[in-house]
Amino acid sequence: MDIMELHQLVSLCRSETDAFEYLFKKKKELIGNSCPRCKSQEFYLMSSGRLRCRRCKADYNPFNDTSFSELRISCVSWLLLIKLFELEISARKAGIQLGLSYPTTLKGFDILRSVILRELSRSDEVLRGEIEADESYFSGKRKGKRGRGAGGKTIVFGILERGGKVAVDIVKDVSAETLIHETVTKK
Repeated sequence: MDIMELHQLVSLCRSETDAFEYLFKKKKELIGNSCPRCKSQEFYLMSSGRLRCRRCKADYNPFNDTSFSELRISCVSWLLLIKLFELEISARKAGIQLGLSYPTTLKGFDILRSVILRELSRSDEVLRGEIEADESYFSGKRKGKRGRGAGGKTIVFGILERGGKVAVDIVKDVSAETLIHETVTKK
């Protein structure tokens, strides 16, 4: 989804119907909508907020094949939760502002993180142009050797595409085999 302007969010959150229609429209654009039983795309919205297939008359949740079905909160709450997540508000503060429990808000944030991760993993983007790679050693204390000979330090390997993506990961060692494997998997 694109970043939503605050005035647009306010207008969508005035009613549950407006929020539902917005989310359902986005869902249809991204993944379509079909009956889980017969795969028909002919449906109508019932007053309960569920959809009924015109062909087989099955009732189903309009968001049954999305992450929205994992948490039972209103569409307005989902939109506000997404905005607070985007603004990097903590789950505790977001829960207080939305009147939701901390576990519910935290689960919502976890769902959003998993959706982002899933979308990033589907991306077929390849690093292009100038690319830099380097490793660094991190530890809580400055005792012992430093740099490559350091014992008990965490090794972080990173790849940077100039003006583009950055990928970092913790590696077990800095052998050529390990770093090549990391470089290939980051592409």
